[in-house]
Amino acid sequence: MKETMTSRQRVLTAINHKIPDRVPIDLGGFQSGIHRKAYENLLKHLGIKDEIKILDCVQQLAVPCEELLQRFHVDTRYIWPHGPDGFDGSIKQNTRGGRLWHDFTDEFGVVWSMPDDGGLYMDISHHPLAEVTTEQLRKRPFPNGADHTRFSGVREKAVAIRKKDYAVSTTIGGSMYEYSWYQRGLERWFMDMIENPDFCEALLDKMLSFWKDYYTGYLTEVGDLVDVVQIGDDVAGQYGPMFSPDFYRSIIKPRLKKLISHIKSLTSAKIWYHTCGGCTRLLPDLIECGIDILNPIQVSAADMDPKMLKENFGDKVVLWGGACDTQHFLPFASPQEVAEQVRKNIEIFKPGGGYVFNNVHNIQADVPVENIIAMFDTAYEAGFYK
Repeated sequence: MKETMTSRQRVLTAINHKIPDRVPIDLGGFQSGIHRKAYENLLKHLGIKDEIKILDCVQQLAVPCEELLQRFHVDTRYIWPHGPDGFDGSIKQNTRGGRLWHDFTDEFGVVWSMPDDGGLYMDISHHPLAEVTTEQLRKRPFPNGADHTRFSGVREKAVAIRKKDYAVSTTIGGSMYEYSWYQRGLERWFMDMIENPDFCEALLDKMLSFWKDYYTGYLTEVGDLVDVVQIGDDVAGQYGPMFSPDFYRSIIKPRLKKLISHIKSLTSAKIWYHTCGGCTRLLPDLIECGIDILNPIQVSAADMDPKMLKENFGDKVVLWGGACDTQHFLPFASPQEVAEQVRKNIEIFKPGGGYVFNNVHNIQADVPVENIIAMFDTAYEAGFYK
């Protein structure tokens, strides 16, 4: 089979529900990335030399080098902003309980920590709003989403990608629900949803204001260059929505709709929405809010059968991911079994376009390199349209 499109043409065709020459391939985002340990092992196996740079310190994701992206026929390239001038985003080393810890404090005051002795990720060790009242919250200053210094250099990166004719995507932002519980603490937030919904609404409103300012600044810089804007919140778990759909529809959904409407007023890019878990019950609401693309298609979760999703939602939303189960399959199966699952799911997802290849979420630290190679090589071979 022969390629007849550039990478950008291929992605744009697929996300407009038309048939490209082959299924586009994605790697390198915050939800479609690769853990630094898996990346290091992969580089050694393939004989590729690269200085490992961290894309996301919390998930410990590496920035894939261009040689690897080309080896796997990846059609997407990512741009991302940084902390504003004056923000100290460095990792601090602290000793607690006789152990050395790596601590990162984000702009909202959430502290993320990872032990030095064998840690693979950072987990939250401090929730800054755990004991704050609703009145205190309303008076509390928040980061300035519109600070233009956080976007320095992003336009130059986007221009360079466009010149090479790859699809340009932002990394993920726009998290209102998830970043609210990060600051409050998940148990306390779940209690607030029942006992103190005013607090939830006040915090969600502050997050909405931050993200609207953020995207105004960001898309003023690159709105004419990006093809995909990634936003998202994990609103579902293994067995379905993590909280009452009534709360979602009355409290969260209206704010998501406002954010998406704001973003679409600034760019013609497609809105890519990430939620893990069994989100089928909420998918009509997400589509009504204006999402164009759903990720990561967690096929191991409840009610997330690939055939059902394609038949019921494939003409309404682009499916991005879902080709290989990262949770139970990719780390443990043989390369031949990985190839079989990838080929099977691609054949389900690809008819009529509207599909972009990735596995389910990030490639984790323990995935064998042979399985990674089998997954991407099969995606390329099986992805061609006849």
